[in-house]
Amino acid sequence: MDGLRGIYTRLKKMMYFILAAFAIGWGFTSYQEVFAGLIIGSLFGIYNMWILVRRMEGFDRAVAEGSKVRSLGTALRFASGVAAVAIAILFAEYIHLVSTVIGLMIPYVLLLAERIVYHVKHH
Repeated sequence: MDGLRGIYTRLKKMMYFILAAFAIGWGFTSYQEVFAGLIIGSLFGIYNMWILVRRMEGFDRAVAEGSKVRSLGTALRFASGVAAVAIAILFAEYIHLVSTVIGLMIPYVLLLAERIVYHVKHH
């Protein structure tokens, strides 16, 4: 099975391509608010995945060493999502709120799809 860092690295590469497509959509279409929301949400989604990977590695180390297990950063990831939505609300004329929330979920959907493809190929 792939290591957590390898999965995260592949996910980041996919997200860079998606962000480039969103930037092109923002620059060349009349749906700039929607694409701005997708970009903001995706950036915060990548940040949330980074937090999760970092905390999971710490969790794995703590379990292996038999030390006290820390949290997985749920509150920090939740606060990050709230910050993305707050930015979308604050700049509502430039950023579409629903697309921001959709952008927050894109890394998780990609992670799920990547794991399904991995298991279909290897099992």
